[in-house]
Amino acid sequence: MSVYPTGAEELGDPELQAAEVAEPGAVTIIIPTFNESANVRELLGRLTDSVPSRLPCEVVFVDDSTDDTPEVIGKAAQDCPFPVSVIHRDTPTGGLGGAVVEGIKAAGSDWIVVMDADLQHPPALVPDLVAAGERSGAELVVASRYIRGGSRAGLAGGYRIAVSRGATWLAKALFPRRLRGISDPMSGFFAIRRSTVTADALRPLGYKILLELAVRCRPEKVAEVPFVFQDRFAGESKSTAKEGVRFLKHLSALRTSSPLARMLAFGLIGLTGFVPNLVALSLLTSAGMHFLPAEVIANQFGVVWNFLLIEVLLFRDRRAHRHWADRVGRFALLANADLLLRIPLIALFVGQFDLAVLPATTLALLTTFVLRFAATEALVYLPRRSGRSSRGSRTERTA
Repeated sequence: MSVYPTGAEELGDPELQAAEVAEPGAVTIIIPTFNESANVRELLGRLTDSVPSRLPCEVVFVDDSTDDTPEVIGKAAQDCPFPVSVIHRDTPTGGLGGAVVEGIKAAGSDWIVVMDADLQHPPALVPDLVAAGERSGAELVVASRYIRGGSRAGLAGGYRIAVSRGATWLAKALFPRRLRGISDPMSGFFAIRRSTVTADALRPLGYKILLELAVRCRPEKVAEVPFVFQDRFAGESKSTAKEGVRFLKHLSALRTSSPLARMLAFGLIGLTGFVPNLVALSLLTSAGMHFLPAEVIANQFGVVWNFLLIEVLLFRDRRAHRHWADRVGRFALLANADLLLRIPLIALFVGQFDLAVLPATTLALLTTFVLRFAATEALVYLPRRSGRSSRGSRTERTA
């Protein structure tokens, strides 16, 4: 990764004055970019017109581009009255969300504002976001399309509107407490206090970084400022079906981040494994195989099914330290050991504790489930050790 220092109100609320912004805290404006060279000069021009007169600022571009965006930023920054730097990532780990995290690590101000480069987020609103936070004492200020005075006018097409509203509803349904007071958790335009963010705790995947920050950093007080989502100035939207899949994976990772949630998800995935198990057992016995070896073989179909779901939905971020074959072997060994342990446990509960067969079986199932979850997490998906996570190289420069 490379960092290059480059040297250097149509929606505003008239009641939010520059005097309400604490100084010398100022603001670091983080702008993730991917092939946005056609928008950069106009963006910096509008920031110049609306921000420095109200509060000191710096701009940090975190760039994953394959075009000449970094060079265009360097040239345009020469006309800016505030510092502009470019962090160019050779490996775009975490997508847009990962780019924002890199910018947060480089930020030197009390306030951080995150916005897109395509001018759908109005630059004139940056001072208002910070002023609203200072005035209300909020740790997070969200520019919302869904409160009075806001609009999603620039969100082209009924399909994109439906997807945006569906994603918003799903996120708020999964995280009702964490997203309380946030009407637009899909917004990419917001201000957050630097002291609220623990960058090392963030595990972004895709472009919904506000959701990541709200769930993992848990700001105590949130404020909102309405904004009108503008038309893109130039270029094409980066929103694709692939990003939609990444969003769903991100939701799953956030929802299962606690041990209890992971255990519940582990149990639900285990229940779904009965389907391929029973189907395989039916096919094998129908073909004439004795039911005992058929049961052993059919159990492996359930093991494979469970392993695939757990890999994708539950422990996606804990796979880098072991080869996939190692993980498969360990998981299969634990899953089959579960069968060997269950029968002695049932015998123990019946013979020593005088339980009936049905409650003894139920208790044995619960016991082996808890043990299998703990063993799977500890022996197959050990948490990554600090300093071993893969990160792209970075390059820094000033123009």
